[in-house]
Amino acid sequence: MKQKVDYATEKLISWVEDIKDKNGSSVAALYILKDDQVVAEHYSGRHSHEKGAREVRCDSQFNVASARKSYLGLSVAFALHDKYIESLDDPISIYMPELETELVKDVTIRHLVTHSHGLDIDEKGHWFREFRAGTDWAYRNIGVEIMTELVHRLYGKGFPQLLEERVFSRIGLKDTGWKTEPDESLVNIIGEVTELPLSGLGTTNDGKEKNLFVTAREFALWGQLHLNMGKMNGEQVVPSEVIEISTSIQNEAYSDSTLPDNGLFWYVQGLPKLKSEIGERVLHGSYQILGVTGPTLLVIPALNVVVAKMYNKRYNYGGKDYLHYLREFSNKVSDLFNSRLKT
Repeated sequence: MKQKVDYATEKLISWVEDIKDKNGSSVAALYILKDDQVVAEHYSGRHSHEKGAREVRCDSQFNVASARKSYLGLSVAFALHDKYIESLDDPISIYMPELETELVKDVTIRHLVTHSHGLDIDEKGHWFREFRAGTDWAYRNIGVEIMTELVHRLYGKGFPQLLEERVFSRIGLKDTGWKTEPDESLVNIIGEVTELPLSGLGTTNDGKEKNLFVTAREFALWGQLHLNMGKMNGEQVVPSEVIEISTSIQNEAYSDSTLPDNGLFWYVQGLPKLKSEIGERVLHGSYQILGVTGPTLLVIPALNVVVAKMYNKRYNYGGKDYLHYLREFSNKVSDLFNSRLKT
């Protein structure tokens, strides 16, 4: 299904389709909001490469993998706002005393939500330190796991339930959820093109697994909630300061100026950074989240633009040039709407 769009937007859609074909994704979707209006809605392909697989539709829900961290990030911001957490600079051991060890004791919540904690786990399940907390950046899931457990302890419920009560139910997000049962609307995950597709289902819906499925539309609405500083349909659903904490730069300064900046798990554009997944032409204050299966949610406040792009192939930008393709997409979006301002 295609919405009628102008030539410049059609070129962006063609780029999205080209990446889909090059990397073996069976499906692609693109949903763009500008000034709170839908300016492009595009779907192509099927839920898997298998014969007879369901054709993608507007109700198709994609596994967004690590993009779920933006949902966790908002929950952490809620905990700060609600005073369950006093400060991002609190050591995590204050809230989780079992982590008061030589390895972890200097790690703060700020380090955990900005990928600067320096912790990792080896193949035997043993924790080890890669670098001193706050001095470097490395994308490791252990920080996500710790923060997921922390929110659960603080509220007595998983962060998906917290968000359902405070956000999803209030703005009508009905196609966003952590799935444990098969459903025809769920898009399969492609591992290797020659192998059977994966379901992406989890065993629990408490946020501890990578089983969040979202439609392209509701992924974009999640971005719009942030763009509008928590206000939707004339109602202040989320306090603006909660959004501000989530989407502004929260990491300490690094000695390596090429390392990316982060809010609460979001990539945030301050000065352009060579190792950021946001392109150098994207405007200051923009932010982005993405997952290994190809979903990308880009918010450009200066242009009042939200873009949700969906695929279903693991390591969709596989290979040494993956960062180039991620940056190229955000640059193309920024160029598209910047050019319209000049005409």
